[in-house]
Amino acid sequence: MTRTTPPRPLDVEALFPELAAHRGTTTRLHPRPGGPGVSDSSVGGPLLWPVDEPWPVCTEPHRRGRGRRPADIHRARQVLATAWARDPDPGPTEDEQRLLTELGREHRVAGIGDTDPLPMIGVAQLYRRDIPDLPTGPDGCDLLQVFWCPFDRHGRTGYGMSLRLLWRRSWEVGEVLAAPPLPEVVGYEGYVAEPCVLHPEQVVTYPFAGLLPEELEARIDAWEEALEEEELEEEEFEEEAEAEPPAYQYDLSIPPGWRAGGFASWHLTDPSPMNCLACATPMELLLTISSSEWDGGSHSWMPREDRDLPGRLRSATPTKVTVGRWGELNIFACPADPGHPHRWSIQ
Repeated sequence: MTRTTPPRPLDVEALFPELAAHRGTTTRLHPRPGGPGVSDSSVGGPLLWPVDEPWPVCTEPHRRGRGRRPADIHRARQVLATAWARDPDPGPTEDEQRLLTELGREHRVAGIGDTDPLPMIGVAQLYRRDIPDLPTGPDGCDLLQVFWCPFDRHGRTGYGMSLRLLWRRSWEVGEVLAAPPLPEVVGYEGYVAEPCVLHPEQVVTYPFAGLLPEELEARIDAWEEALEEEELEEEEFEEEAEAEPPAYQYDLSIPPGWRAGGFASWHLTDPSPMNCLACATPMELLLTISSSEWDGGSHSWMPREDRDLPGRLRSATPTKVTVGRWGELNIFACPADPGHPHRWSIQ
């Protein structure tokens, strides 16, 4: 099934014609539960990985011998999904509650050292043929593969993530690795993605308001404040508003969810310069990995097809990936040389 973004609540360029000069595109990936194969773009699916190539591992020093088993995490999600879909008596039974308690237990891995190679988790793979806003990789590579360590224990703070992006030329892969290595335990279940197929859709997008010219940003702020005042006046006279007034940030500029290209949102921190550490070129957004496809503030972006689903089947968290505190991970690439190191920010 395709996914179609509804038209925006209003034509923002009609209100602010200057935005036309800042218009861009982004490809919403729309991951949804399914059974992808190695030749498909996917989240949490099998990767096109050569049988004779070493799998990415984390060797940064941190404790890695205690956590939950990936298979238990998947099983617990299945049990919960079945329980809440049950009609007419939704929710886990006593037996299911006992099983969920057992599946939620942490386990210890005997004999594993703090620097022993730890298999990274393959989060996603994207074929350029499927994703209009995915740039060409270095040396003509057409396939981007994303990995991360399943523990939040990296960097100077000891609470950061370890991310690795690899480009390859898909046509050069011969025999594919059938059973990739998995970590015995993971430190955070939000790093374990459910297999999802993608339904890419290119949409129009505009920059984060804080990165627009000051005069234009001020006009947008004044417009939003006027709309809020009108809503307060309606409430004062006990007139129920039909819906929340549209907002530039939530309804008109940057769509939520997993996407490729476009503009990064800086709603958690102030905008930060993302210049290439190798050549100082301003970097561009490559990929956004999000904890949810929409929320209360960005509900207008929910695809039409998802609105038609029954409530129990409509889910804003199909991948079960959680970034930080239910945020999003923005990954940036150097447009001058896609082989230069990537940078990222969590919002």
